[in-house]
Amino acid sequence: MRIEAYEFGRIRVDGQEYSRDVVVHRERVDAPWWRQEGHRLAVADLSGILAAEPQVLVIGTGNLGRMEVPAATRRVVEEAGIDLHTLPTAQAVELFNRLDAGGDRPVGAFHLTC
Repeated sequence: MRIEAYEFGRIRVDGQEYSRDVVVHRERVDAPWWRQEGHRLAVADLSGILAAEPQVLVIGTGNLGRMEVPAATRRVVEEAGIDLHTLPTAQAVELFNRLDAGGDRPVGAFHLTC
């Protein structure tokens, strides 16, 4: 999957536009992506992602980077052997595309606002 564009509140993946948060896997997009608390990423919010056992997880923390990724959540991801990257969403999209083009097969979880 290629992320073609991102702007506040919208993302386009392989020609399909989304206006709610998304998880981008190699073969599909899960949308909308809901979290228990909108601006705090809990381990439970990543259950489907962790079950997919990606090698790399790129998290877009929002336009201004306001979504918090607590230490406990980071620890669970890293203990699962997943390389974790958390960045404001525009930067996370760029990294996701770069990693994907390089063959790393990342999963991306993107908060589109805030």
